[in-house]
Amino acid sequence: MPRRTNRLLITLLAIVAGIAVVLILSMAGDRSRGPVANLLRQAGRTVAGIEDRFIHKKRVGKRMDKLQYLEGCQQDISRLKDPRVILMGAYDNRTSESFASIIDLEDTLGTTFPLVHIYSAWGDKPEEQFPRAQVKAIMELGSIPVITWEPWLSDFEQKNYPGLASMEERDKGGLATIASGMFDEYITAWAEEAAELGRPIFLRLGHEMNDPYRYPWGPHNNTPETFIEAWRHVFVLFKAAKADNVIWIWSPHPSYGMFNEFYPGEYFVDYIGINVLNYGDVASWSKWWSFDEIILKAYPELSQLNKPIMISELGCLSVGGNRADWYREAFSSIATNYPRIKAVLFFHYSEDRTTTPQAVDWTLEWDRPVTTAIRQTMRAWPDSLRMP
Repeated sequence: MPRRTNRLLITLLAIVAGIAVVLILSMAGDRSRGPVANLLRQAGRTVAGIEDRFIHKKRVGKRMDKLQYLEGCQQDISRLKDPRVILMGAYDNRTSESFASIIDLEDTLGTTFPLVHIYSAWGDKPEEQFPRAQVKAIMELGSIPVITWEPWLSDFEQKNYPGLASMEERDKGGLATIASGMFDEYITAWAEEAAELGRPIFLRLGHEMNDPYRYPWGPHNNTPETFIEAWRHVFVLFKAAKADNVIWIWSPHPSYGMFNEFYPGEYFVDYIGINVLNYGDVASWSKWWSFDEIILKAYPELSQLNKPIMISELGCLSVGGNRADWYREAFSSIATNYPRIKAVLFFHYSEDRTTTPQAVDWTLEWDRPVTTAIRQTMRAWPDSLRMP
């Protein structure tokens, strides 16, 4: 009863504040422009912030209760490297200030994500240092962070790195400069921050390294051998910093093969990541592919490496086919045909411009047939695969 009373009081406060704003604006007329209007807008934001924090705190509390089963895995990292159930998670591009959008997606799907995915680039900018605030926020939600760490070299200041090539030449053989130790101070700072937190963190380094078109760390600029050297060098620096809480995800593009050539070795990899993204017919180069058609380009060969597989980016656009059927078939197939899959992360990106001229929307919480299909199919999974 006290909680309901507090909730009612806060709601009444928001209503009263809203009425007051309307009345003051009506009385002030044109005079409300400028400082008065700014003050009123700030007051409105403050009231809304109080309401949002109250609701968010309440939701987080319930969420943490649902993730209590993860506590044992947090203490024993080996259980995360070979989980009994399929660990669910998501990336959402609207999580810069809070992870409320992740909780909204969970509510829509009727689940709670043990994994929350974020992206971070290399560089000297403040936002390219270890994302401590985001990582701690994820941990405070009761989840485990998954960080895709992208080795862009364009944001390093040449004055800070003697011998660093010009911007025009920097990406050619860029992985060799990582392996040679040029960025050791930067890498070590990341490793020490990760180690200090002391709880598990998944790290997905230099993903899609076998794609010859997309990222500067791909084979158009580097050899498979230099990729392996750079990966192992970063790994060793993390070990030297005692960052044994880091779980390493090696994530090749499923369509371009050369998996064995780019594989760093059993000791240096904990998970294999695969992206399964169906673009439909959104572009001239794309067509409607089923989940099985995409993953079977890589799964048979990658499963022979004897590592758990994470679908590190799962998504389907709504153009070119039946999106609900696509997800229904995907989640049914995950449970029955691919025993190596131990984690699935939704790619929940509302304005993705990374591969198409126009922004495309991977979000799905607004698509009722899709969310219903996912909920129903996951409920049909055997208990041995479902999270508690």
